[in-house]
Amino acid sequence: MPHPSRTGAAGRAGVLLAAALDRAGRWAAWLVLPLALMLFAQWPLRDGLGAGSRQVNDIGQWLFALYVAFALRETTRRGAHLAAGWGSTMARSRWRRGVDRCGEAVLVLPWALFVLATGAAPTWRSVGGLEAFPDTFDPLYFVIRVAAWLLALLLALQCVLGLIGAGGSAATEPPP
Repeated sequence: MPHPSRTGAAGRAGVLLAAALDRAGRWAAWLVLPLALMLFAQWPLRDGLGAGSRQVNDIGQWLFALYVAFALRETTRRGAHLAAGWGSTMARSRWRRGVDRCGEAVLVLPWALFVLATGAAPTWRSVGGLEAFPDTFDPLYFVIRVAAWLLALLLALQCVLGLIGAGGSAATEPPP
């Protein structure tokens, strides 16, 4: 039987969605450079200039939140999570791919859907109010809330892609 990602409208849509998410992930990977710059700049700003380090820290926080949202989806896609016990040493058999797929469906997908449902209203209120950081009143705190919601969305989409067999991880994709 042909692989679902190669036939049918759902398979083609899944492949297109996976490609778009992969492209977005490649762009998001570049967030690590300004993040590193923000982390590096805090100490000289605080000790050298005596100003600006808190603002740089705030920018670093929302860059980190966005970076992690995309990085966790990429880790899930590649099957590159840390693993302990028998699962980490076992070869990627058909049975192991099934366990991975079921684990995503039973553990990750419900959590992601829960966060999407319960976090939607507070996230959009935060965006609508342009929520600022509570201690510095610097703008863009809402980006961190959006990144948490985006993380749940990306993981939910990756789980669905894994279940339909489109754009899944090396752990869940059968050989061509």
